[in-house]
Amino acid sequence: KVIFVAKIQQKIQIIMQSEQLNYIPIFMQLLLAVGFVAGTIFVSGKGPKRTSQSKDKNFECGIESVGNARIPFSVKYFVVAILFVLFDVEVIFLYPWAINFKELGIEGMIKMVVFMLLLLVGFFYIIKKKALDWE
Repeated sequence: KVIFVAKIQQKIQIIMQSEQLNYIPIFMQLLLAVGFVAGTIFVSGKGPKRTSQSKDKNFECGIESVGNARIPFSVKYFVVAILFVLFDVEVIFLYPWAINFKELGIEGMIKMVVFMLLLLVGFFYIIKKKALDWE
C-alpha cells in the first residue's frame, strides 16, 4: 500500500512539473512586455531636452491649429464606431464554433442559432432606430 501511494505521489509530481512548464512562455512574454515598457520609459528620459516656441506648439496632422478645439460635433461617429466594435466582437465568437462544429453536435447548433437570432434582433433594432444613418 505504501509503494502504491508513493507511485501516485510520483506521478502527481511529474504532472505538476509538466503543467508548471506550460507557464514558462507566458512568463517570458510578460517579462518581455514589462522589460520593453520599463526600458522605453527609461530611455525616453535620457535624451536632450531643448524647448522652443515652435516645438511647444500644438501640432495636428501637419495642419496649423486654428480656433478653439472645444467645438461640439455629432456623436454619430462614436455610435457607429461602438456598434462596429460590438458586432465585430460578436463575430469573433463564431470562429470557435466553426472550428468545433462537428464536436458540438445539435446542441451547439441550437445554441448558435439562438446566438445569431439575438444578434439579428440587435441589428434590426439599430436599423429601426436609424443609428447607422448619417443624416
